[in-house]
Amino acid sequence: MTEMLEEWRGRVLVLTISDPATRNALGPAVYAKGAEALRRAAWDPGIGAVVLTGADGAFCSGGNLNRLAGLRGEQPEHGAEQAEAGIGLLHDWIRLLRACPKPVIAAVEGVAAGAGFSVALACDMIVAAKDARFVLAYVKVGLSPDGGATAFLARALPRQMLAEIALEGGAIEAGRLHHAGLVNALCDPGAALESAVARAQKLADGPTGAITSIKRLIDAAQDGDLDSQLDRERRAFVGNLFHADAGEGIAAFLEKRPARFHP
Repeated sequence: MTEMLEEWRGRVLVLTISDPATRNALGPAVYAKGAEALRRAAWDPGIGAVVLTGADGAFCSGGNLNRLAGLRGEQPEHGAEQAEAGIGLLHDWIRLLRACPKPVIAAVEGVAAGAGFSVALACDMIVAAKDARFVLAYVKVGLSPDGGATAFLARALPRQMLAEIALEGGAIEAGRLHHAGLVNALCDPGAALESAVARAQKLADGPTGAITSIKRLIDAAQDGDLDSQLDRERRAFVGNLFHADAGEGIAAFLEKRPARFHP
């Protein structure tokens, strides 16, 4: 059964999806554990950022097809009910990844397939090995995407590229997604986790309140109009201005020294 391992590296929480036998396939137990870890991270002042990765050279192979085949073997009503519940847990986890007040970075080695691709897209940033592959192959087994993949990709890519990814179900190289702006950084194979942790540590050492408000502004900007966004930016700016982090940041700038947001 797939595990969700937790490791602390300073102020960075590293979450590792782990079941090498299935290349870290997903299922309800992982969704629940991932959601629980994010809820704790959201309120833990000792955690400034989260890195999500997979064990043994693979990010995630997506949903477990053996489990899905088993659901088809159930009575139709019962199997559909279980499928609905499982997807509901996945979508709860996706929502928490997006809503987490701390930055979340995906560190992708090997393959990020199906719901694994969706999970990576739900993170704030993606660091990927140069030979990593992203696959949305639902169509090849007669299924359609879940986990928000179509929403995330539609916001970031031209319709034609999304149609290719979703309708053909072929592997897309990390370099192509980097060129399209979906992958933030490429690294040598085997270095994705360390690269992502280094990036996360810089964010974790930053002003937590300001970072949280920036995340919320980014999400709101994708769906809202300019006037509403200007109002949100004004409220966030004034709120941050009178926070202790801004006091330290402004003083450090004027005194020409590094800011110490978490002494």
